[in-house]
Amino acid sequence: MHFLTVPGLASSGPQHWQTIWEKQYPDRFSRVQQQNWDWPIKEDWVNQLQTQINNLTGPTVLIGHSLGCITIAHWAHQFASEYIKGALLVAPADAEMSKRLNFVVGFTPIPIKPFDFKSVVVASTNDMYATIGRSKGFAANWGSDFINVGRKGHINAVSGLEDWEEGKEILESLSGVKLAE
Repeated sequence: MHFLTVPGLASSGPQHWQTIWEKQYPDRFSRVQQQNWDWPIKEDWVNQLQTQINNLTGPTVLIGHSLGCITIAHWAHQFASEYIKGALLVAPADAEMSKRLNFVVGFTPIPIKPFDFKSVVVASTNDMYATIGRSKGFAANWGSDFINVGRKGHINAVSGLEDWEEGKEILESLSGVKLAE
């Protein structure tokens, strides 16, 4: 099983759990690379995700964070791949409620079509970029399981999660793969 991380705005820095996991398991993890991490345009981000998915050669789980989750939702609305077996969607950013709409060109409206693969939305009760209710609504719309992890902010490097063992357990449950093996 391969894992493809899909970071959000500004990508995921060295202290972010996505980056830590990529470094721990370089043979299993790769990252979607965007042309411009600081000025996301939906068509560009979705097309770059599709380009990398087109290059897959085996079963893959997508691991989105923040605007990366919304990128995955737009991708799933437009495309499909036999290789995508699931998606872990952590702290989806509510682009529709963003005060920085000019930073999220084209990401609204957020698709409400159920995904063609298993997925889990993981959200925090004190995320500044989406209320817990909106995150639960995204999960319902996308046909995803929903996990409330309590007060963990935006579930990013600022949250101090480092290796984020709880997230690994959720990913292992979703994928059916033990990362340490």
